[in-house]
Amino acid sequence: MEVRIIGTGAHIPNREHKNNQFLDNQFFDANGESIPNNNEEIIEKFSSITGIKERKYTDPSLNTSDLAAQAAKIAIDDAQIDPESLDYIILAQNVGDITAHSDQSDALPSVASRVKAKLGINNPKCVAYDLIFGCPGWVEGMIHANAFIKAGMASRCLVIGSETLSRVTDPHDRDSMIYADGAGATIVEKSDSIPGILSHATATFTSEGEAEFIFMGPSNKKTDDSTKYIKMQGRKVYEFALTQVPLAMKECLDKAEIPIKELKKIFIHQANLKMDEAIIKRFYRLYKTPPPNDILPMNIETFGNSSVATIPTLLDLVRKTNFKNHKIEKGDIILFASVGAGMNINAITYKV
Repeated sequence: MEVRIIGTGAHIPNREHKNNQFLDNQFFDANGESIPNNNEEIIEKFSSITGIKERKYTDPSLNTSDLAAQAAKIAIDDAQIDPESLDYIILAQNVGDITAHSDQSDALPSVASRVKAKLGINNPKCVAYDLIFGCPGWVEGMIHANAFIKAGMASRCLVIGSETLSRVTDPHDRDSMIYADGAGATIVEKSDSIPGILSHATATFTSEGEAEFIFMGPSNKKTDDSTKYIKMQGRKVYEFALTQVPLAMKECLDKAEIPIKELKKIFIHQANLKMDEAIIKRFYRLYKTPPPNDILPMNIETFGNSSVATIPTLLDLVRKTNFKNHKIEKGDIILFASVGAGMNINAITYKV
């Protein structure tokens, strides 16, 4: 039995927030000290490292569950299925259904349950739950769906990655320019003949303080405000990712017994352009071969980092629009890979 993707969908917010819109921000370092460089220099350096020129923010009237439901509807239509036939809705998210201009995350009921209600699904046997796994959440959701189907517990699952990180960013932290909003969804089902998920690998690192590399903390501007924002130890995240992600990708590909030369595309979490390119180079170095020029679709330049939504959103774009001349065809071997808070790493080898 195989587990394959039969439909994809994405909600791409229409509000573009460009780098120059941060020119009036007052930036402080992690110690609360004002950064001496002017904002033009800060933004230029940020863009040269991350590759981000703009990011997508959702409309204030929409929450994480709204984005997720819209992406899910598109995936359901793409798969041409009855939503009542879904056995599981697995929704990867990290900050809940936080509303605009709010400082409180709302995850009760689960975002997945809210999405099920928004989709109008009546079947009580359709189980909906949230998966909090950092940025690798959607990939891990796919691994969950694969396990449920192969164990005979499900025939068809909806896996969603949805996030509104713009609502938990500190305007006084340079890293706030990284984050974005969005949602991507996939429908997966069992197949007796068509390939799909060939292998997967997952790891969680905590023994060397990795659990605190990405966290929720107070604003860099020292005040009495108790609001917490998404924070990260950027250098440690970068070094960790470059060390561990290529190894996980190799473990996954080797487990599928696929030669590196047969790999057509890598859909990696859109976290940081230079970091992702360096990960790919190190991954191919493990096989003593250079990466092909067209192996890595990227949209971080204009989409930013929407966490769990980055991979499924990009997958949908490539499947349906040949985004930036990237395309996938029947029989292609592709790899999904991600890294994020936990610190968690995972990968999937997939045959289209």
